[in-house]
Amino acid sequence: MTERAEPGKSGNSEKKGGLWRTFHDKFVVEERYVEPAARKALYRTAVILMAVGAAAFIITLLLVLQSNTGPSAADESARNWLLSLRSESLTVVMIFLAVIFGPIALPIIVLVVTVVWGFAAKHAWRPLVLAAAMLSGVLISQIILQIVRRSRPPVELMLFGADYTFSFPSGHVLGACDFLLVTTFLVFSRRENPKSAVFGFVGAGVGIVLAIVSRLYLGYHWLSDAVASVSLSLLILGAVIALDTWRTARVRGERITGELSKAEAPGD
Repeated sequence: MTERAEPGKSGNSEKKGGLWRTFHDKFVVEERYVEPAARKALYRTAVILMAVGAAAFIITLLLVLQSNTGPSAADESARNWLLSLRSESLTVVMIFLAVIFGPIALPIIVLVVTVVWGFAAKHAWRPLVLAAAMLSGVLISQIILQIVRRSRPPVELMLFGADYTFSFPSGHVLGACDFLLVTTFLVFSRRENPKSAVFGFVGAGVGIVLAIVSRLYLGYHWLSDAVASVSLSLLILGAVIALDTWRTARVRGERITGELSKAEAPGD
């Protein structure tokens, strides 16, 4: 005799599982064949980025704590130099950059990119990874802000309204770094031409520098705040590379699944 399923339970759970499995296999699974050396290089890059990011952040944090969360000599020098460059036209540019990388515009940009990317490419894996990386950066920065509780530069030096929240790390810079670096990796890691990836990361680097300069120029952060944010972003980027490689990179002899996966092995 066979057991009878309880009404409303077994059938519904199988239906839900089937819907999720269908969505998962059709839109989330995105596997690809790579050379064994390339996969090892990706894992090695991930480890190096996470190690460098963690070490740089710890060193920066220790320096900040050693100064009793006040500015260091490098912070003061960077601030004084940028103060000497202030002009009306340059301030307009820096305010524009601050708005683009700010807590209102950047989440909207990320949302639009992830939604458009998902619908245009008909896959969800990489847009989901980008969204998760951005959310992780926000959560990490908010936790550290409340732990370190570092004061911002003097309010009278701020050019875009007073801000009395904590300074370390810079949320603007961390958001810009996460968005630019993670997006660049997720886009160019699928392209065979390494030169395109170089140009992509150079462009991301330019955007990061602009985000840093705008926050320091407008008087809202110390240089060490920005350094800490870049360090955390390298840590997040390394984690993204490791996760994406583990989830999507396959070598010859390993089976791949999913409608979006590339069935051609290297050299085929």
